[in-house]
Amino acid sequence: MPHMNDPQADSGHAAARPVGQTDGHSSPRYAGLTTFARLPRIEDVPGHDVAVVGVPFDAGVTFRPGARFGPAAIREASRLLRPYNPRLDVLPFRDQQVVDAGDLPCNPFDIAKASKEIEDGAYELIRDGAPLVTLGGDHTIAYPLLRAMNRVHGPVALVHFDAHLDTWDTFWDAPLTHGTPFRRAAEEGLFLPGSSAHVGIRGSLHDPQDLISDAELGFTIVHCADLETLTVREIVTRLREQIGDAPLYVSVDIDVLDPAHAPATGTPEAGGMTSRELLGIIRGFKGLNLVGADVVEVSPAYDHADITSVAAANLAYEFVSLCARGSR
Repeated sequence: MPHMNDPQADSGHAAARPVGQTDGHSSPRYAGLTTFARLPRIEDVPGHDVAVVGVPFDAGVTFRPGARFGPAAIREASRLLRPYNPRLDVLPFRDQQVVDAGDLPCNPFDIAKASKEIEDGAYELIRDGAPLVTLGGDHTIAYPLLRAMNRVHGPVALVHFDAHLDTWDTFWDAPLTHGTPFRRAAEEGLFLPGSSAHVGIRGSLHDPQDLISDAELGFTIVHCADLETLTVREIVTRLREQIGDAPLYVSVDIDVLDPAHAPATGTPEAGGMTSRELLGIIRGFKGLNLVGADVVEVSPAYDHADITSVAAANLAYEFVSLCARGSR
């Protein structure tokens, strides 16, 4: 299948001429292999600058299952992504070698074993410093991904988009679930207190102490209700001041979006962000040192017209775009 190449492009970790997408003018977008954005597989090129990888794991969910099918649905929705990002003014597939690294194999029955497999698999993709964009999977996977990031970058500034805090201690005595990854990460010093934030938090909690305990871990919160009085630009300014020059990791639970924009998720909450607001904040990270990102909790069995998968695919595209030379 024909691909788009630019003989003038160059790359830090990969070959001098990145292999881009299958050309949408030569092969219909609904045809061919379903890699992310119809990009080459990791084994098809000699090296890469950015990898997109799937983690089809959902053994840590506490309500609706099905996020194990998220990576496949996001890839399918990514077929419409095109080579030029006008909002960031970059050609993310020309200026860097982006690859689809497939899915990390992980144990579907043993959460601890799966966590180690995810950490080691992610580390192999980033050990030379290449950014990683991960398609989940449930939010449990953020913990091993942060462990892999720590092995390369040390503690990171963590910006976590979610309807929920995900800093609870245990669920049914289980220490690692999709509601606990950032508690475990805090205990190991994987993110920078004071430089990290939750964005989009809303909905009911178990107890008022939840917010107090969360603050003790070093997070600030941009509540979803803050979007009623603050503009996207004001929120971006606040977050950029916190992040500073630190290596940045962004974790997006798709339920940060209102169910009108993302119905296909395990724990939907009313009153969420619009996809336009979320994309606007993500684009506001242009120029920061993004080392990794994940988009999780897409459970396609609950989707309608691929609304959620399309939103997730576009978020992943923005993360890949932020890694391009023109966005640094």
